[in-house]
Amino acid sequence: MSKEPNFDVAQLAHVEIYSPKPEETLWFFKDLLGMEETTREGQSVYLRAYEDHYHHTLKVTEAKDAGLGHVAWRASSKPALERRVKAIEASGYGNQWIDGDLGHGDAYQFQTPDGHSMEILWDVEYYKAPEEKRSALLSRPQKRPLHGVPVRRLDHVNLLASDVTSNKNFLMDELGFRLREHIMLNDGNEAAAWLSVSPLVHEVAVMGDRMGGRGRLHHVCYWYGYPQHLSDISDIFTENNIKIEAGPGKHGVSQAYFLYVVEPGGNRVELFGDAGYLIFDPEWQPIQWKEEQLEKGIIWYGSPLPAEFFMYGTPVIQPAKV
Repeated sequence: MSKEPNFDVAQLAHVEIYSPKPEETLWFFKDLLGMEETTREGQSVYLRAYEDHYHHTLKVTEAKDAGLGHVAWRASSKPALERRVKAIEASGYGNQWIDGDLGHGDAYQFQTPDGHSMEILWDVEYYKAPEEKRSALLSRPQKRPLHGVPVRRLDHVNLLASDVTSNKNFLMDELGFRLREHIMLNDGNEAAAWLSVSPLVHEVAVMGDRMGGRGRLHHVCYWYGYPQHLSDISDIFTENNIKIEAGPGKHGVSQAYFLYVVEPGGNRVELFGDAGYLIFDPEWQPIQWKEEQLEKGIIWYGSPLPAEFFMYGTPVIQPAKV
């Protein structure tokens, strides 16, 4: 008999990234990707895309090195939050309760087996647009911005890990994530896994860190929903000296139409041109890509990914000298 699924985690709420060049990072997200600044406090700036309903989905914090601050998940209810906290505490990876942050209430902080900082919360502050930004499209939190090529919402985060399987199992066992797709190598090692708590093909991915690091960020992703926007923003990136690492192209895994860039602070950002595919089957069987199938799994069409795609993450690890 299969394990009864739990739906205590509802969605990816926000991501915090560190930047050694915070003003340049903010220029990238605000002027080029059209995100809105909600609040500034201390060394942090809180941002949201125009179809994000919460106070923020991105927190940019000044730091010495680029990298991941934390990933925040919203529980599906207050009792669900309490159940997940008990499970996390029992796993040994729990940390502590905090009184909250701008935009949300009490949150429980914990780590993945690899050391990625995370938190889970319930109470959130919803964005309320001022009169001049209110949209006649009532399902949209605000008008579409008139600058850059505006992204619509936060989609997912991709984490680098020293061991994919232990981190995947933690997300599944303690938080209720479902495995959607994964890559198994011929030597029996799991190279990557894509997981979600919703019909999205993933809200979090875990990839093996080929540099031998722990707890690093591969990328954070925002969603357009229109493939044409990837060409539009590519033109803007090129004219503004933003490095396009790969794309536009389409992955076999997730069927996502992608573009990868490195923002001025050093963090990789993915932009989704469409939703890939959605999963509604409650008995979904995870798709397993084998090593000999990876050519189409990684790139369905488009140019191959550069070698740095599989090596680069933040904080940056320099290759060992030989």
